[in-house]
Amino acid sequence: MATMTSSETEQIEPRRAKSFRLSPTAISYLQATPLTLILGAFLLLPILMIAVVSFWDYDFAQMYPDFVTFNYAETLGSWVTWKTYLNTLKFALFVWAITLFIGFWVAYFLAFHIRTTAMQMVLFLVCTVPFLTSNIIRMISWIPVLGRNGLVNSTLLNAGIVPEPIEWLLYSDFAVVLAMVHLYTLFMVTPIFNTLMRIDKSLVEAARDAGASGWQILTNVILPLAKPGMAIGTIFVVTLVMADFSTVQVMSGGQSASVALMMKNQMSLLQYPAAAANAVVLLVFVLLMVAAILRIVDIRKEL
Repeated sequence: MATMTSSETEQIEPRRAKSFRLSPTAISYLQATPLTLILGAFLLLPILMIAVVSFWDYDFAQMYPDFVTFNYAETLGSWVTWKTYLNTLKFALFVWAITLFIGFWVAYFLAFHIRTTAMQMVLFLVCTVPFLTSNIIRMISWIPVLGRNGLVNSTLLNAGIVPEPIEWLLYSDFAVVLAMVHLYTLFMVTPIFNTLMRIDKSLVEAARDAGASGWQILTNVILPLAKPGMAIGTIFVVTLVMADFSTVQVMSGGQSASVALMMKNQMSLLQYPAAAANAVVLLVFVLLMVAAILRIVDIRKEL
């Protein structure tokens, strides 16, 4: 039997290696597989389970696997539920407007009025200091400030500004909105600051050299370029507010309601299918809001 020469062997080996080479598309799919498995196991699968449980039957003791629609009928057909959704949407709109105003000006100050990058980072880290403590602790810290005998009322009474303590400072919608603004403003500051830092400063200088005033530069140059960061911050804040129940429960003293708090109460009563139906409706509602934001502002260049 004839044997192959060394030159023939060298020609065959590259062909074999070439036959086992993966295409760029296959490599991309392999790289995305671990993240896909993680998202599927910890995000998509729980959502699917919630959707399945929302069609189950239940009583005071247990759940029964079934396919019934009265959970959605009770959720969508009750005026109490719609009133709760409107109240939650009211919280989301107020908190969004206030955090957007505060977050933009804080980010604008850090990006355009602080010259050195080191000082910008230091001041930004100062903004994150409250996150070193629990949300519950930061929320409860408002009670001695806003209470009937708290710091604000004591100051106003001693100064003679009010004849008696202001009752609506605590355990009211005002207290809920104030606490949420305190908790979630940084989620608006961070994406806007990131967007403003990417703006080419030469654009601002060119507008100034062309005779534009500070207000014209802000409205015609900075704000249009800051829209992606504002949209990302909006998504963060709105989704967090819609899912918050502890702030509403504590700061309103049980006098206000939200969708998340309603689901929490249903779960405490072992009404898991009803809570799951509410969760699905809330998820669809939030996704529609996010889709509307993405239709208005393209945030892909920020991701």
